[in-house]
Amino acid sequence: MPGSDSRSTWVDLLRHGAPEGGQRYRGHLDDPLSPTGWEQMRAAVAHDAGWEAIITSPMRRCHAFAEALAQEREIPLHVEPTFKEISFGEWEGMKTEEILARDGDRLAAFWSDGDRYPPPGGETLSGFHQRVEAGWQHWREAIRGQHVLVVGHGGVIRMIVACVLEVPPTRLMAGLNVPYACRSRIRMDHTEHGLLSCLIAHGAQG
Repeated sequence: MPGSDSRSTWVDLLRHGAPEGGQRYRGHLDDPLSPTGWEQMRAAVAHDAGWEAIITSPMRRCHAFAEALAQEREIPLHVEPTFKEISFGEWEGMKTEEILARDGDRLAAFWSDGDRYPPPGGETLSGFHQRVEAGWQHWREAIRGQHVLVVGHGGVIRMIVACVLEVPPTRLMAGLNVPYACRSRIRMDHTEHGLLSCLIAHGAQG
């Protein structure tokens, strides 16, 4: 259980709930949560306590809930700019079927290799991964020995898990399902052999 070993750091990852406007490629598009999204996130954290801090993306679909939860739990809130979602460039605001009709081959290529085939006007996968990794490396030291909640995006969670598992980000960008209000848990131990990181759970509900 979190807190049972003072040398361990526990991080719970929570994707935002459904935003206003339905399923779209949002990236840096700053839509707020829908009422359903708020309900999804409330349900995801209903049975948890003991977080010592919350770290959130600055995007409204993450930040608004994180801020409300931090106030309710009376714990610190940290906004991390590097935890913004990947930029989808010209695809932002579009539904999947709209992108398929316009850029079907390019969309398939992106999910196959987002570094070689980024969204038009968007961010490469390697650039996105490096950005998230920089924030993750900072926070895993800053929160050492604590139990914290990270409120973020599907892409950000995939990149953090890629760091933890030390696997290529391309594999997880397309191969790891992260639905709305999805919960994951990471444990990290600093030992004489270095940092040991483990994905304890993925897709867990509150």
